[in-house]
Amino acid sequence: MEDVQQRHANPLVVDAGSGNAYLGFVVYELFLKDAAGGELLSIEGRPELTERAKGRAERLHFDRMRFQTAHIDQAEYPERIHVLMALHACDTATDDALVAAIKHGADHVAVVPCCQAEVAAQLKEKKAKPAGSMSLLFQHPWHRREFGSHLTNVIRALTLEAFGYQVTVTELTGWEHSLKNELILGRRVHRDNRRARLQLQALLAETGVQPRLTRLLGITPAGAGEAESASEPASEPTPDAAPTPDAAPSAPSES
Repeated sequence: MEDVQQRHANPLVVDAGSGNAYLGFVVYELFLKDAAGGELLSIEGRPELTERAKGRAERLHFDRMRFQTAHIDQAEYPERIHVLMALHACDTATDDALVAAIKHGADHVAVVPCCQAEVAAQLKEKKAKPAGSMSLLFQHPWHRREFGSHLTNVIRALTLEAFGYQVTVTELTGWEHSLKNELILGRRVHRDNRRARLQLQALLAETGVQPRLTRLLGITPAGAGEAESASEPASEPTPDAAPTPDAAPSAPSES
């Protein structure tokens, strides 16, 4: 938040899958309430939660909080997003939030995923049978759920890297407070990262999965030759142009 406020006169923050918008209210109170500019857009699919949060914002005179009732993948986003956050957007909803961040050039991304079920289901399918002993990691339902969750977030981090983000994976809070607290942070520093993309494609090929995030962004599993090249030294990521205030960066390539 401090970074985008220093570089942009009117930073736009998106809280995707905001629920009661508690996170949005905290961010607004800490960073936007006394600032000269900046808006926070909360996106939530349940209209009763949207109306409740809207009424709270009116009572608090948080005039630059906006609310939209829509699912994350169907929302109307402004052309430029500066910060996108998603706290416990369930299963593939986190993927939809990351797609929105990437497509709208978000400077910073912060997501805490939960209930990652899609990849575990793909691992169970017959087509997802990696060679060698890899399949032993998810032979049992319990391991498949845990391994699928971990694999999902590894793919998410690699996808952000492939689209030019510097990624940090850490925990949001202590495990005594929440078991769903893996925090994925991304800061956009390049247009793209070819090596990360090759590694991602190789991982998809080796595990036999293709989650919603990669499907929406057109990232396909590597062929035999591509999988081998993923381990070879690759050219450095293409540096992004120095951002100017309120100027959108070049759109990341999705090819």
